[in-house]
Amino acid sequence: MTKTDTSGLSQLGTNVDLPQSPEDAILERVPNSQDDTDYTVRFTAPEFTSLCPMTGQPDFAHLVIDYLPNKWLVESKSLKLYLGSFRNHGAFHEDCTIGIGKKLVEFLGPKWLRIGGYWYPRGGIPIDVFWQTALPPKHLWIPDQGVPTYRGRG
Repeated sequence: MTKTDTSGLSQLGTNVDLPQSPEDAILERVPNSQDDTDYTVRFTAPEFTSLCPMTGQPDFAHLVIDYLPNKWLVESKSLKLYLGSFRNHGAFHEDCTIGIGKKLVEFLGPKWLRIGGYWYPRGGIPIDVFWQTALPPKHLWIPDQGVPTYRGRG
């Protein structure tokens, strides 16, 4: 097993305040010691929160991020802080979901990434947003995201 060098990480193992905005958040990465193997990494954020840019009211989503790493892995605490920084950020569901996916692609350079944003209804209509970089590789095991469509009380 290869030991990963974490000396360049500024947030891991320290007390860090939640960034006030996604622009203030610092994503960090570590080398992928298994970069010769294709595998899926999944992050699930069942309590993602942002603000409606029109009303300032909170919006809630269940985010699922799947990716096939290349040379880098996202450091999970920095991802948690990045996602948490959206709670003060006003943006539409589509902008939040796709923006997070594109930011991770730019930062990590994965072989493949998809994000599902399962937004809880406001105004009576749930909005689910899905984005991926390409069709998933056929040889890769990618479980279903496991989030049912919104059914209300029915």
